[in-house]
This record gives sequence, structure tokens and C-alpha cells, in this order.
Amino acid sequence: MKRSTNTTSSSSSRTLEFTVLSGEDLRLDGKPIKKGAFVVVKIDPLNRFTTKIDAEGGSYPYWEDKFVMELPANSRFVTAEVRCKNNGRIVGKATMPVSDIEGEYTPLDYLHFLSYRLRDERGLKNGIVNVSARLKVRGYAGSSLTAAKPEMGLPTYAGGVVTGVPVGYHA
Repeated sequence: MKRSTNTTSSSSSRTLEFTVLSGEDLRLDGKPIKKGAFVVVKIDPLNRFTTKIDAEGGSYPYWEDKFVMELPANSRFVTAEVRCKNNGRIVGKATMPVSDIEGEYTPLDYLHFLSYRLRDERGLKNGIVNVSARLKVRGYAGSSLTAAKPEMGLPTYAGGVVTGVPVGYHA
């Protein structure tokens, strides 16, 4: 596990636990890659992390490499570049909004499993990267802020709250 030394200047800091899980259907020049895929995760030019090289998975690599890093308050995106060891070329790149992890409809410290479409250097679809991410927010006392959002939703007979998450259909 690799750690970032960058810290935020605000009164609360955000720690991102980010795991690069696997890739799907990775290709170079239209042909499935045979081996040697790895991922470079970037928050900004100074915060870069690299997974181990997958020597066996070919165009369906498996990494499960976890990174814990301080997420600056102004960070809006996390970028994942899948590269090939043989020539260092970018197989595909995905830009992931931090808002996907912060989640208006999920509690803080929620573990998100996400998949993103990779685009090659020409902008063409070129596989998928699967990740998990959890955002932890620390306050003044260093304790996790778990009650940061008011309860929303419909009351239930048991006294709890049911919250719906909007889901859109995209053809």
C-alpha cells in the first residue's frame, strides 16, 4: 500500500481509499493485450500511484491494489490510466468524478464499487476498469463524521427512513 504525503489546508481532511480491482477487454491497436498491464492513478500531478504489473490476465487483468491518499478539498477528479509494460503506451484512460464517491444519496464511509469505460488516445472506447472507493472525512477531533447529512426519504413503520436513489436509463 502506498500513501500520499499531501494534506489539505482546511479544518477537515478527506482520505480516499481507492482500490483498482480489474480490467476488461483491454486492447492495443485493436488486438487484445497479452500481458503486462498496470494502472497509474492520479489525483493531481504530485499524487500518483501505480499498481503492480499483471503478468497473467492478458486483456482481462486483475490487480486488487489498494491506495490510501489524502484528497485535497479542491480535487474534482481521479484519473486512471491503464498502460502496457511492453511499450508504456496508454491502453485507455478514465476520468472519475469525486462526486461519484462523495455520494449525495449514500452515507459517508460507504464503499462504492464502480466501473468506468476506458478511452484510448484517440478517444475511442477501449475496455473497462473496475474500482472500489471509500471517502473518509475527519473533523477537528479526528473522528469520522457519520451524521453529516440529515435523514431524507419516506418514514417506515419501524421508525427508520427509506431513501430512493434516482436511476436513469441510457440507451
